[in-house]
Amino acid sequence: MLTTAHANGQAKASHTPDNVAIKPQRMGFEFDEKVPRYWLDNNYLISHTMNALSVLFPEGEQFFVDSVRAFRDQINDPKLKAEVRGFIGQEAMHSLEHIAMNQHVRDQGMPVEEMEKDLKVILDLARKLPKRHQLAVTCALEHITAMMADMLLERDDVREDMHETMRPLWVWHAIEETEHKAVAYDVFQQVGGTYAERAFYQLFATAALGVVATWFTGRMVMKDRKHFSVKGAAKGMWRMWGKDGAFSSLIPAWAEYFKPDFHPWDKDNSELIGRFKAQIQQYIAPQYKSGNRRTLQ
Repeated sequence: MLTTAHANGQAKASHTPDNVAIKPQRMGFEFDEKVPRYWLDNNYLISHTMNALSVLFPEGEQFFVDSVRAFRDQINDPKLKAEVRGFIGQEAMHSLEHIAMNQHVRDQGMPVEEMEKDLKVILDLARKLPKRHQLAVTCALEHITAMMADMLLERDDVREDMHETMRPLWVWHAIEETEHKAVAYDVFQQVGGTYAERAFYQLFATAALGVVATWFTGRMVMKDRKHFSVKGAAKGMWRMWGKDGAFSSLIPAWAEYFKPDFHPWDKDNSELIGRFKAQIQQYIAPQYKSGNRRTLQ
């Protein structure tokens, strides 16, 4: 349950439930020849789409970290300050794990390095926005990643479509995206962010993400066009955007963001975190089980 006020009547800065701990964890996932080329539903288009999204994470999550860190000194609430540290550490770990996955995709002949350079140019342009607007962009994209995370943890069919060598990475990432889904939003609220800013940048960020993700997916598809099939592409589009598709099913949750009183924890899915966290521990690489995990703050 969300608690909205201190005992002294002042509004709380953090609305993350008390049973959710935002702590970074290095997993040390490895990707080798056991990972099939088309690891999601054995489908050419869906696998390239998710590979393209993975390419976005290292640079994208650095942008998220920078936008939140810019306001860290303005946060006085001890709970939110601790959550900001956890958020920064978790995003750093996500980058490291997706760098490993992206190297695997690069080894398959995909133009990952060129995409990373193009993405950096785009994000450098975004960094010219006022700091609070950058934070609004982060809030918008964190809402999108939180929606995807919730969908992945709720839908058995989506997880089961993932090859067993890739499933742990995406489930772990979904757990942590759910844990810290409100941190950037709570910081934004604390530093005077407005409804107009967050609504505008949700539209802006959604359009930008759609264009860049489609562009990157298309580049991978063209690089791998010898394996293209109309039937496979049609099946992939239907699984993503058809009735009850992985992405089309997110539209109602996306629209929730435009409610004036919206908060990411309006949907309390913290029980999913506990359920999947118990399972994911088995995938921690041996060198990190001793407790010598790296955290970046």
